[in-house]
Amino acid sequence: MSKKRNASLRLGQYYPSDSFIHSLDPRTKLTGILLYIIAVLFANSFTMFAVLYAFSIIVIGLSRVPVSMMLRSIRFIIILSVITGVLNAFFFMGETVLWSSPGGLFQITAEGLYQAGIIILRLIALVGFASVLTLTTSPISLTDGLEKMLDPLKRFHCPVHEFAMMMSISLRFIPILMDETDKIIKAQTARGADFKNGSLSDRLRCIVAMIIPLFISALKRAEDLAVAMEARGYQGGEGRTRLKELHWRGRDTVSVGISLAILLSMLFMRYYR
Repeated sequence: MSKKRNASLRLGQYYPSDSFIHSLDPRTKLTGILLYIIAVLFANSFTMFAVLYAFSIIVIGLSRVPVSMMLRSIRFIIILSVITGVLNAFFFMGETVLWSSPGGLFQITAEGLYQAGIIILRLIALVGFASVLTLTTSPISLTDGLEKMLDPLKRFHCPVHEFAMMMSISLRFIPILMDETDKIIKAQTARGADFKNGSLSDRLRCIVAMIIPLFISALKRAEDLAVAMEARGYQGGEGRTRLKELHWRGRDTVSVGISLAILLSMLFMRYYR
């Protein structure tokens, strides 16, 4: 992979490597991220998040994905998390008031700052760890792993293969639509649109001028993909074979066990400390 491509890596894209995390079965990574998400939702203190972030740093190190690339892929989510946390700090009611606006409409409390910190850490942990899944698992492997995990639902006539394919295509479309959004913004800016300055109504008109062509482009891409799949004889999952069969190994069992241990430690720290 060229340096230019590495620099433009975004959320939803796959980063090829021969790391330990890349070699794990996709079912292992899906199970691990599910257990991690539950652990993050149970975490309610900075000590618990310190444990979770230490675990995340170890996983990122084993994935061999550059940290700068990881941060670049989730920078928008980091900004959104900080904004959400700041707003929560202003509106969260608490007893220890640190600052209050005239009239008491807005106030910052110690409890609000604590809650804001928890929210920021929780959102970044969720999205950051989820990005590890997409960066270390190809869309095809992700589809196969998800379909294999949902196999029992086929007994109830659930379209498991179609659901897994839909999820994989959705993840693949994230970086494509982000690139398309960037191109549309640049094109509209070259035509005189100003997304940063002007009145609120002017900026809303600029946003509408961006959303409409983006929506049309997304529909066109979806139609082209459907036509291409039909032209290649795609008729669902019945009778289809896989190029690479999934194999569960000892390292997968150990990895799931470690993820489960992280979840159990969060439960212990929350309810039995």
